[in-house]
Amino acid sequence: MSIKILKVCLIILLLVQVEGTSQGFLKAEQTQIVNAKGDPVILRGIGLGGYMLQEGYMLKVPFSGQQYIFKEHVQKLIGKEKTEEFYDAWRENHIQKRDVDSLKKWGFNSIRLPLHYNLFTLPVEDEIELGENTWLEEGFKLTDSLLSWCKANKMYLILDMHAAPGGQGHDVNISDRDPDKPSLWESKANQDKLVAVWEKLAERYKDEVWIGAYDLLNEPNWTFEPNKNQNGIEDTHNKPLRELLVRLTQAVRKIDTNHIVIIEGNGWGNNYRGMLPPWDDNMVLSFHKYWNYNDTSSIQQFLDYRKQYNVPIWLGESGENSNVWFKDAITLMEQNRIGWCWWPLKKLGHNNPLEIKINEGYQHLLNYWSKKAKKPSEEEAYAALMQLTENLKIENCIVHYDVLDAMLRQPNSQQAIPMASNELENELLIEAVDYDLGAEGVAYQDNVSANYHISTGGNRQSWNLGRTYRNDGVDIFLDSAGLEYVGDLEKGEWMQYTIEVKEPDLYTIVFNVNSSNEKGKLSALVNTEITKQISIANTLNNWDWTRPVSIPLKRGQNKIKILIDSGGFNLKTIKISKTK
Repeated sequence: MSIKILKVCLIILLLVQVEGTSQGFLKAEQTQIVNAKGDPVILRGIGLGGYMLQEGYMLKVPFSGQQYIFKEHVQKLIGKEKTEEFYDAWRENHIQKRDVDSLKKWGFNSIRLPLHYNLFTLPVEDEIELGENTWLEEGFKLTDSLLSWCKANKMYLILDMHAAPGGQGHDVNISDRDPDKPSLWESKANQDKLVAVWEKLAERYKDEVWIGAYDLLNEPNWTFEPNKNQNGIEDTHNKPLRELLVRLTQAVRKIDTNHIVIIEGNGWGNNYRGMLPPWDDNMVLSFHKYWNYNDTSSIQQFLDYRKQYNVPIWLGESGENSNVWFKDAITLMEQNRIGWCWWPLKKLGHNNPLEIKINEGYQHLLNYWSKKAKKPSEEEAYAALMQLTENLKIENCIVHYDVLDAMLRQPNSQQAIPMASNELENELLIEAVDYDLGAEGVAYQDNVSANYHISTGGNRQSWNLGRTYRNDGVDIFLDSAGLEYVGDLEKGEWMQYTIEVKEPDLYTIVFNVNSSNEKGKLSALVNTEITKQISIANTLNNWDWTRPVSIPLKRGQNKIKILIDSGGFNLKTIKISKTK
């Protein structure tokens, strides 16, 4: 694949969408977020999940996902001192200037920074004197560095209190909560400490124009009413949550009247019953959206809040789905003039812009924790973990340009563009996984292309069953040699490939397939002409070429659509050759 050509295409196509930003504080003005000139600003952002706060699923751990539990497992293997070295390297390498430069180039204009309070101050139980706050420089230094890179790129940085003292919900991974200790809601001392942290942040950043907003408390999920869902999705009053958010707002406003404050409802951010109207004239209501349909009804309650209370709304967190879902959700936001922020930028997984590679040593650790491998030595474990921190650097990550394309180009384009540089002179080999970039129905078609389990009430739906290489519905797997191929092909699915032909002529096309039966059939739509149907022979699970079929190709750009007439086979490579 020609990464250079793809990068150029993305830069040209994406940058045309990015509106200019003028230096000055963002403000909530009636139903819109505006800049210093009063121009509306649509925030197009990404969240830095896994940076200051690790969640177990991002690390693929087989145990409970709180950061403190992961840290305990690491410490048992390499000791306290080396564990601190690991975390120092983790935070140093996770986000660097090059990451922010790339985000700007790709088309983002904002970053949401999930804060862990324990990088700024000690936990209540560790303070020598109750009610005191020991301030730590680590969190402030990390935030300062990120802010400097955002300034250089004219991007807004939104501070998000992701892990509050004690933890703000029963979904314990989100806030690194220890359920054996008092939660945020069960401890006045924890609430006082949270207020103090926001006061300290306001003091430090009150004059920083590239701080976009303060997101006061991420995804509260706690019931305050008897016999209701423990995560607060059924609460009707939410009085303790409203009271704490009012208190936090007042604490900030005594110091900082410049910045937007963002509030989130109960039940992972979406339950605002009993919390409105807003109590500040520079406030934005945030909501989070996962795994549901991307239609107007899915966001209607927030559109209603915007109209009723004359207040801006913002999709503060979304993601963890397929490219189809990403494109549709962002299109819905853009059509309704709602800013958005995706989650996360990078993790050990393929459905985000950057994928952290799993090195062999870390995979051994995962196997050991899953009781599938013997315990590594301290030296082996340390080397594996430090290599993982090296893999965090953007230059060592896998860049998923298909995800970026779905987020930043496809909401405004129904055009397919080449994934690879396919130039045909005499012979051309095309990897089947390198079908065009574009929306479903434009570049490809697959029978299962997103996870809608919240709306359907059913099980989680998988789209790319191989969970590798691309994030569309097309199922991509690895063979025994680690090479990608398209599998689980079903009738009605198709993939399109754009190629450039130097000389118009009659060519032959063949397909490298793998099959254990003789049920498979495919054909090709070449520009507007359909080839003869090819029946797939039983290859006894080995890779073999189909019989050749003639296709006419014109000079210049040609589009070849591979149609699956009957499934039951795998496809690795397409070869087009000049007819002899």
